[in-house]
Amino acid sequence: MKSNYQVTESANLQVLTEDQIKRILGAAKEVLERTGVVYYDQESLEILKKSGCFVEGNRVRIPSKLVEKALRTVPTKVTLSNSRTGKRVMELTGNNAYFGTGSDTPFFIDPYTQERIPASKKTVAMAAKTIDALDNMDFVMSLGIVQDVPQLVYDRHQFQAMVLNTSKPIVITANDVEGYADIIEMCEVIAGGEEELRKHPFMTLYAEPISPLQHAEDAAQKLVLAGKKQLPVVYTPCIMCGGTVPATLAGAMVNGLAESLSGLVLNQQTNEGNPFIMGGVFTIMDMNTTIFAYGAPEFHLLQAALADVSNYLDLPMFGTAGCTDSKLVDEQAAIEDALSIVITAQSGANLNHDVGYIEHGNAASLENLVISNDLIGFARRIVRGIEVNDETLAVDVIDKVGPGGHFLGEEHTMKYMKKETYYPDLFERTFYENWEAAGKKTLFDRSNDKVIDILENYKPEPLPKDVQQKLNEIVKRAESKL
Repeated sequence: MKSNYQVTESANLQVLTEDQIKRILGAAKEVLERTGVVYYDQESLEILKKSGCFVEGNRVRIPSKLVEKALRTVPTKVTLSNSRTGKRVMELTGNNAYFGTGSDTPFFIDPYTQERIPASKKTVAMAAKTIDALDNMDFVMSLGIVQDVPQLVYDRHQFQAMVLNTSKPIVITANDVEGYADIIEMCEVIAGGEEELRKHPFMTLYAEPISPLQHAEDAAQKLVLAGKKQLPVVYTPCIMCGGTVPATLAGAMVNGLAESLSGLVLNQQTNEGNPFIMGGVFTIMDMNTTIFAYGAPEFHLLQAALADVSNYLDLPMFGTAGCTDSKLVDEQAAIEDALSIVITAQSGANLNHDVGYIEHGNAASLENLVISNDLIGFARRIVRGIEVNDETLAVDVIDKVGPGGHFLGEEHTMKYMKKETYYPDLFERTFYENWEAAGKKTLFDRSNDKVIDILENYKPEPLPKDVQQKLNEIVKRAESKL
């Protein structure tokens, strides 16, 4: 049976059938109508009541027709741009898979000493610079939470450290709605105004509900502000099967989707047609350790299933890949990174974060990041599949060379050897003697060498001096209000 015959060139993955997707979505809508969700923000409650929701205190029950309306009005594509040029570099739609780091890890593995140190403004800058230099990394999250500044304004410092060291699109977190507003202002300075930022957004906010079925005051306020500013927003639950959501994978999907869709309704009621990115980090609570497991097989299943739902709804999806539960960049890390990256690329999730995470999200490693950069190249080659046409079948070339010949000098080989073949940067393919002569370096050794080379020699494209000064003034203004 060739139900997907027209796309068989690509090596894609689908976990759920269309009937299963419809049942999960139907159950999520029932949860929103019957059980409802809680919003802890007064303005959000007023917006939802006016829209036709049933509001009792903080509990809001959302009619299915409002969910369906939101799914009709939300754009099917979100575009993000380069902050220096304004050029559109990411189109979050269909099966386009982009990769970037995660945010807000409390610890950072120092590439010079391999010590596990608190993340700081310096380490966030180091991470952004490294990401900017890597070909397969498409966007930047902070890969650390800045802890060496006043904590009520850490988010402004965090964004400043990132945007000074990369021109790639940035996914931010914000301490509160005031922090989000300040970061928007900084982006408007860089873009050249409010309208220019709307036309060519290079930043999107990442915010979360609280499972099960709650929207904190600051999270709801951010959804509203994103709508008022007409800027893209990522709103995704982080759920643990058996802990914050049901233990069954289907039940977890229902709970998580209900949270995401209830955020979508608020955002669309604030501004119909506002760009919105669904998704989430769906995994298990490991009952032996209580950790939020990034390496579990259920994590991969849930993330791929969520991509099936987003593809069915034709909505951009925030996915997760390139992360591990391992405490070191070791064999476990490589296996878990590789599995998550390949499965994510095949599933068709769009904005895939957390590359570089180790220790189930508690620490960031630049070595893990650059190894994953190679793995993303592997995954993209796999997903591209095998092109079959008259030229790639190569019957004429085979006939020309004939039995016993070779293809090294053929024009056909010169044309296709790079197009067809992925050549990794760090993964070793030399003869033993050459590897020995080069110092017998392990994959980790080579990754550390690459990180140090980037940190010491790579120079990101700078922002103009006057723009840098204005950003600094906004940060200082926020500090002066403390």
